[in-house]
Amino acid sequence: MAPNSAREPARASNGNGTGANAAPAPASDDVLPIGPPSGLSSIPTQYIQEQSLRQMLKNIGYDEAREDTYRLKGVQLIDTVRQSLQLPVKTFDTAATYYHKFRIRFPSAEYNYEDVALASLFVACKVEDTIKKSKEILCAAHNLANPGDNKTPDDKIFDARSRFTVGLERHILETIGFDFRVQYPQKLLIKMVKRMFPHNNTETDSEGQQFLRVAYDMSIDLYKTFAPIKQPTFTLVTAILELTSLFLKAHKDKIRALKERAWHTETGCVLETMLDLMDLYTQFPKSTKVGPMFEINKLMDVKIDLNKFVSKDRYQRYYGWCDRCAQESPEAHPVTPGSATSPATNNSSSVKRTAKTNEGTLRFVFNAENARQERELVAEYFTDEYEEYEVEVEEPIRESDGRHAGRSGGGHPHRNHGHEHGWSPYPRGRGGHHHDRHRGRKGHGHY
Repeated sequence: MAPNSAREPARASNGNGTGANAAPAPASDDVLPIGPPSGLSSIPTQYIQEQSLRQMLKNIGYDEAREDTYRLKGVQLIDTVRQSLQLPVKTFDTAATYYHKFRIRFPSAEYNYEDVALASLFVACKVEDTIKKSKEILCAAHNLANPGDNKTPDDKIFDARSRFTVGLERHILETIGFDFRVQYPQKLLIKMVKRMFPHNNTETDSEGQQFLRVAYDMSIDLYKTFAPIKQPTFTLVTAILELTSLFLKAHKDKIRALKERAWHTETGCVLETMLDLMDLYTQFPKSTKVGPMFEINKLMDVKIDLNKFVSKDRYQRYYGWCDRCAQESPEAHPVTPGSATSPATNNSSSVKRTAKTNEGTLRFVFNAENARQERELVAEYFTDEYEEYEVEVEEPIRESDGRHAGRSGGGHPHRNHGHEHGWSPYPRGRGGHHHDRHRGRKGHGHY
């Protein structure tokens, strides 16, 4: 039997690669095949504005006094453990960024800040290719907290916490949306300081080293604020240089020589970052590296001067702030505290999932345009369309039966031609007459 011609491959072709027996070009519908439903798509964002950040903190019932302390302690724990394990500063930047992104979505009542900080450092070690086992990180944190009780990573006391850290690692990856983009301001900071202080003489080198020492410690303190998840690298570095020159009261002309437009930043963004750092230095000076270097009166004077400059030139405290949006934002109800089964008090390896997913699979897409095209392509197969129309229907009227003829007719209600069909509206008396329903009651009728 001859093979089916529809299944026969094309064998003859001309010089251009096409011929009489060539297979037809695929239709436009075959280019993008219809697959399974896209589920729930999540597009990660690298930066979050202050207004959106405050709304997210309000949704989790953010307690400012308590959560600020947890934020400082968590970043400080990451820094000390990083130094103990001799990890580079880029691992610290990555871990602190993941720590902030996780804590703005989940309250501390559900997840202990120490567990989140160590798990963020564990994820950052993998991302930055500075591999450390979870037990090594837990052991370093234990030895720092208990100097007289040094342990080794092979100790069995770290088995349960290691399983929990691995489970929390998956949750951190989903929280950041598998977006591993992190900025490293220290690298750019060193380049800009070298541009400000070229190697001409010994005096310039000493001034540059002193300036870099303060600026580099300030770049570490910067991660104790939310500025790294709000501003790009150029803005962070410019704010550090400006604030360092104000603290040292020197080299202002060299800072002004750096054009902000050439470094892809705005004055409002730089002022916002500087004020974020000044809030940190004036409220928690002992929890920072740069705060103990200067007197508190000097720090307050710098902050007052910055506030005067903002109000004089009519800058906003937070760049891009919308007063109308702040008034129209709905009031969020604070979440309830964690229960006894919360991972903060439970050492099991299972992690509490609080993502609000009703159906489908949560997918993370990095191209917003592709996600929009996919959503439009799939939406037509899952959209219910309804059409309303009116139909006139004639219903026949049912004829009354003989049992209720006495009720519907105009005659006597009890006259049924001698037949007792149906019910009587009034009970009969003992005398037998059907008109004596008031018999025996005085003042009603006759006796």
